[in-house]
Amino acid sequence: MNGLRVIPTWRHGRERIYVCLADGSNIAWYDREAARINLIGDERRQDVLEALGPFLTGPVTVGPPPAPTPAELARLSLHPDDDLAPNRPGEALVIDLDRDPPPAHRLRTDPRRRALAAEQTVGDALDRLDGAGWHTLHSVALPGGDRVHHLAIGPAGLFAIHTVPARRQRVRITDPMVVLGRRGPEPLLRRARAAADRASYALTAEVRPVLVLVGPADVSVTSPPRGTRVLTDADLPDLARLGGVLKPADVEALHAMARDRGTWARV
Repeated sequence: MNGLRVIPTWRHGRERIYVCLADGSNIAWYDREAARINLIGDERRQDVLEALGPFLTGPVTVGPPPAPTPAELARLSLHPDDDLAPNRPGEALVIDLDRDPPPAHRLRTDPRRRALAAEQTVGDALDRLDGAGWHTLHSVALPGGDRVHHLAIGPAGLFAIHTVPARRQRVRITDPMVVLGRRGPEPLLRRARAAADRASYALTAEVRPVLVLVGPADVSVTSPPRGTRVLTDADLPDLARLGGVLKPADVEALHAMARDRGTWARV
């Protein structure tokens, strides 16, 4: 054994297989689609090839990464446990349901499952913006048990997205309260703004709050919410049509910062 770890990852439909040292730092990765093994330094070339041998599907090119950007180098230096990019939509809910599953014969659907389905719907829609220069992080944990459901970073800026399951329900919004169907009012707009404020503090950049209602039957708003965009899941592609604020290099730099778990440790 050469002491190397092989870690397959899958993100936005693209597979990469990383080779890590015992301390978690990456020294190479295999891009199956490009049929290329990228080496960070040539010292352990043979060890890397041996570790990746079982994963190779054909002839490959081996060499240094093609002109890596500073953001890419920052990403490669992250320990896999500290990288938030692989988080699935609703990651925290998935883990919670695995640890504490609902009773098998429960008459009503566990509200966590409705919340998870909503976050997956929104997350999938945001991930489809990737080709338009956007990056999205999902289920970003904050100290104290809160989290940012989705953090979207793209040409139009940064958005902290709070997802609300509202399937077939009438929604009434009176800032900061939101009423779903026959349930009592909840201060969901205040929560969305609080999450955006904490993200802004962590990233030292403006992060705008967005409340996304998933599958509502009807939405009525008494007055425009203060500084908060309210959308349905069907409206999410509109984010890609907003005016440009960030340059591509800024998007990459902010994404590299946001995906590091340590960025969120003191917000």
